[in-house]
Amino acid sequence: MSRYRLYPAPEQVAGLNEHRGHARFVWNLAVEQQSWWTPYRGNPPGHGARCRQLTEARAGFDWLRAGSQTVQQQAPRDFDQAMKNFFGGSHRRPRFRKRGQAEGFQIVGKNARVEKLNRRWSQCWVPKVGWVRFRRSRAVPDAKSYRITLDRAGRWHIAVASVPAPIPAPGSGEVVGVDRGVAVSAALSTGELLSCPGLRPAEAARLRRPQRGLSRARRGSNRRAQVKRQIARLRAREADRRKDWAEKTSTDLARRFDLIRVEELSIKNLTRSARGTIAAPGRNVRRKAGLNRGILANGWGLLVQRVEDKAPGRVEKVPAAYTSQRCSVCGHVAPENRESQAVFLCAACRHTANADVNAARNIAAGQAVTARGGIGLPKPANREPQRKTPPLKAGVQ
Repeated sequence: MSRYRLYPAPEQVAGLNEHRGHARFVWNLAVEQQSWWTPYRGNPPGHGARCRQLTEARAGFDWLRAGSQTVQQQAPRDFDQAMKNFFGGSHRRPRFRKRGQAEGFQIVGKNARVEKLNRRWSQCWVPKVGWVRFRRSRAVPDAKSYRITLDRAGRWHIAVASVPAPIPAPGSGEVVGVDRGVAVSAALSTGELLSCPGLRPAEAARLRRPQRGLSRARRGSNRRAQVKRQIARLRAREADRRKDWAEKTSTDLARRFDLIRVEELSIKNLTRSARGTIAAPGRNVRRKAGLNRGILANGWGLLVQRVEDKAPGRVEKVPAAYTSQRCSVCGHVAPENRESQAVFLCAACRHTANADVNAARNIAAGQAVTARGGIGLPKPANREPQRKTPPLKAGVQ
């Protein structure tokens, strides 16, 4: 998926907003009909029934008929594909789309046209809007379809559907282990420490002022909407830097190493809230919330996902148990080996190293460490249970 920044003219913004509003309306109707479905009520409407309902709605409502039929008809197709992905297990269930939260519309077929203007600029065709310019930050692939979205910061983007070619292996036979952390975003077994860039101190200080103003702004007011846009612009800048770092780091790993080993972590479970319930409230909720923000800010899941996309079949996931407590030299496992967040000192052989680098070397070795410090072996299959000797009865020898 290639993404570019879109720069519509002021008179084109109203047409783009109308298209995304119509697409959101049709999508939410499909989600609502799907939520009504139960095994006792029968099957939900299919694609043909939704298209007939859309035709009737366009005939009954002038505001819907004024929009593009191409954009509106694509929304039910997108919903059908989303349901197939959900039942296939690759995506979550489609949900309602909220105004202003990464919404947009898709253009496919003959209407998906892209023309190159010069070295820096290209333009795409939008029905009932015309040609809209976008910045040519990289080569544009052959556009069979593209999606136009509006993020929370008020920026328009065009995403061209394409499958990039994987990066070939260098053939050197080198293996690298990647340890992800909060203080250090990624530590490599080669000794390199990589940090994901975030907001600068001045930007972080500038973010606190609109956050305080948001708590005092009245809901639904223009001032609250303005403050939210200010916060969204800074958050979008932080997200852009994180994505750029993940792209560059994953490309570098795929080009330098033949095999890349990472920890097998469930980011969803690690970032789960510790708030609990009213009956059973959680402990250290604020501290856990800060840890969750640190994990998400360092892009743990994004980095591994992009490495798997660019180096398919060359990424292995290693169990993360005791990788930070095991000495990469002698194999001794003990909690006291980890003196601090950054220092590792083995209690057996007195080996000293950076704690994250030591964990990355254990990951590069690909060893599943047990609690006793040994190498975890697979359990034997079809093992017969041991028979216990029956106790001797009184008077029997």
